[in-house]
Amino acid sequence: MKKKVFAAFALCAALIAAMAVPVAAEGESVGVSMPTKDLQRWNQDGENMQKMLTEAGYEVDLQFASNDPATQLNQIKTMIGNGCSVLVISAIEGDSLGEALDMAAENDIPVIAYDRLLMSSDAVSYYATFDNYMVGTVQGTYIKDALDLDNAEGPFNLEITAGDPGDNNATYFYNGAIDVLKPYIDEGKLVVQSGQIDFQDVATPQWKTETAQSRAENILSSYYADGTNVDVWLCSNDSTALGVETALAANYDGEYPIITGQDCDIENTKNMIAGKQSMSVFKDTRTLAAQVVKMVTQILNGEEVDVNDTETYDNGVIVVPSYLCEPVFADANNYKELLIDSGYYTEDQLQ
Repeated sequence: MKKKVFAAFALCAALIAAMAVPVAAEGESVGVSMPTKDLQRWNQDGENMQKMLTEAGYEVDLQFASNDPATQLNQIKTMIGNGCSVLVISAIEGDSLGEALDMAAENDIPVIAYDRLLMSSDAVSYYATFDNYMVGTVQGTYIKDALDLDNAEGPFNLEITAGDPGDNNATYFYNGAIDVLKPYIDEGKLVVQSGQIDFQDVATPQWKTETAQSRAENILSSYYADGTNVDVWLCSNDSTALGVETALAANYDGEYPIITGQDCDIENTKNMIAGKQSMSVFKDTRTLAAQVVKMVTQILNGEEVDVNDTETYDNGVIVVPSYLCEPVFADANNYKELLIDSGYYTEDQLQ
């Protein structure tokens, strides 16, 4: 674990150092489109991107789209009309921006999909993200190890809360975790009392905490009100985990379950410290932002662009050349090393 943590730190430091000297040509601008300010992680992504691009010498047009695809479409079209040199887009819905992508292609503007793959278009130049399938396998492996599924007799009760069906990443997260856990489900060592296993049955539109909470309340009242324990709740990210945790606090008296998450949001990290969430996959947004800044510079300098995956991410029209950063997990045992010592948070933020 420590080797992975230090490797992540080293990559982040190396990428940020590489961007320390401004290399942009005068007047070159980068349009950055983020989905919403409602989730902590997108605020951090936007701030990191703006800071690093500005330090690299670019003008930056950063916009947040309030989780409204039509707003995001219009914001990107405006960026194109204003003459941006490169677009960096984290889509609300991966297949909702075709008109803007066509417009970018007509104006020879390269497009980098940021952490969410842009679908159904050949106008996507590159994709920068974390290894999304690995995010799920990290969550599934954590559950397997925490329950000692290879040796424990079981059975253990499992419930699943996945992500937004409009977000292409959500299926990667889900599949990564389920591929680890399915053998134990098939043999009956993990039992889903609700019977809700398929992605379409466990998905959470727009990753909304309130939606995850409402569904969890229904599951708890229908299947666990008689004192049955839920042993583990697989949540694909922290906003959905927060909803499940709120539902458990109000509607559950059994032994507290293992709960997974993703993004290490402040409230969820506090819950990890308090024993209300078991883990969260840490995706250091500084690392991803630094990689994107490097890719922007390579594009505009006419250099070869760094990618490390040219096979996985098919958007329905093309396989998009991608750069995948590696995620790690944080829990109560390593959060100080991973989140505080790295400067991602201060201790005061987690009080």
